[in-house]
Amino acid sequence: MSKLLVLALATLLLALPGRAQQVAVIKLPELQKRLSRPNDTTYVVNFWATWCAPCVKELPHFEQLSRAYAGQKVKVLLVSTDYVSQLEKKVKPFVAKRGLKSEVVLLNETDPNSWMDKVDTQWSGALPFTLMLNNKRQKRATFEKEFTQPELTAALQQFLK
Repeated sequence: MSKLLVLALATLLLALPGRAQQVAVIKLPELQKRLSRPNDTTYVVNFWATWCAPCVKELPHFEQLSRAYAGQKVKVLLVSTDYVSQLEKKVKPFVAKRGLKSEVVLLNETDPNSWMDKVDTQWSGALPFTLMLNNKRQKRATFEKEFTQPELTAALQQFLK
């Protein structure tokens, strides 16, 4: 192939939209609806923000968990609590740069005091916050802490028992 043809193909391929992770913007009722499905899937829901250093540090652990349980009824959902005004400037670039493969949503709620109790009455509002739930088995566990990889894996294994 000529160098010109190779260059033209490379340019065309780079111009195609990538398969970048989408970040849906949702309101609390939609999140509640998704988390109340009566199926036998265990949801691992991590509330985080781009500005939260412990959150950023533990995100790779959730990605690893998602890969490790890919063939099972375990779903990781990463819920960004950043402001919706930061979606294009901070959240999407953050997700892309870190190559997050788990589903990421941005919770479009501006007043945490109006919705935190609806997620969990014991949640003080500190981040990171993780919720594990399985509606069919009527199991629920919450963690207001930063996980290490072994701690997260152990918590899920204990939850699945």
